[in-house]
Amino acid sequence: MSAGPSRPAQPRSPRSARNPRSARTPRGAVAAAVATLATALLVAGCGSSTPTTSADGTGQPGKSGASAASFEGTVTVLAAASLTESFDQLKKDFEAANPGVTVETSYGSSATLVQQVDNGAPASVIALAGTAAAEPLDQAAVKDTQSFATNVLEIAVPPSNPGAVTSINDLAKPSVKVVLCADTVPCGKAAQATFKKARIVPNVVSKEVDVKATLSKVKLAEADAAVVYHSDVVAAKDAVTGVEIPSQFNTSLSYPVIRLSDDAATKAFVAYLLSAKGLATVQSFGFGAP
Repeated sequence: MSAGPSRPAQPRSPRSARNPRSARTPRGAVAAAVATLATALLVAGCGSSTPTTSADGTGQPGKSGASAASFEGTVTVLAAASLTESFDQLKKDFEAANPGVTVETSYGSSATLVQQVDNGAPASVIALAGTAAAEPLDQAAVKDTQSFATNVLEIAVPPSNPGAVTSINDLAKPSVKVVLCADTVPCGKAAQATFKKARIVPNVVSKEVDVKATLSKVKLAEADAAVVYHSDVVAAKDAVTGVEIPSQFNTSLSYPVIRLSDDAATKAFVAYLLSAKGLATVQSFGFGAP
């Protein structure tokens, strides 16, 4: 008996055809995927923070591991003559830590520097010997002011001490040639205040434009004694010998650093000066703590 014609095989329906719901993604799964993606983006964003500078303004990473900031430009610094050696070192250290920045320094008497700024001379920062020196400065130009050092007066004599100066009273001897700073500059005003307290009249043979010019008279053996800052005696090393002035007669000055620009490099330089490392550098040249 012959077999009848065979029926064509019917294709098996896919599972999704039998159960349409299985082809859809549940709403809960979509929400979970979105949340996971959002979390990943948030974590990635937190891991790519903008580089920041360190607290000391050097642009070097701090303990927090922050990336070094990159500063560029020129910072023009006008500083009192007594700051010459310390600011030369600060300039060197700061530029080494920030290769994109150039620090241009100019030194002179504080009174002259303030006058230059008031007359429009370009300056990013001005550092002065004594807060009183800043009083004539146009306050409209000032962005920020902070004290960073102190200083006191000291008598400088040649190493051979030809005038036999051992105390402030010896400066009144007619045989001792004394050189002072001009009365209009901070070191001159401080010296006059000291002599008034000590009740002596020194035998002054010359008054110079700033403290470095005053000290040079002793270095060149053109004077027996000069009243300068303690920091100048320290900076001069073996070129002069210091004779201390008793504290009851001495005059102390507080040194302000005045920022005149909001430029990032300028802010970084001032931050470095005020950092522990910057202050230590200044103090290594004979200045006191602020």
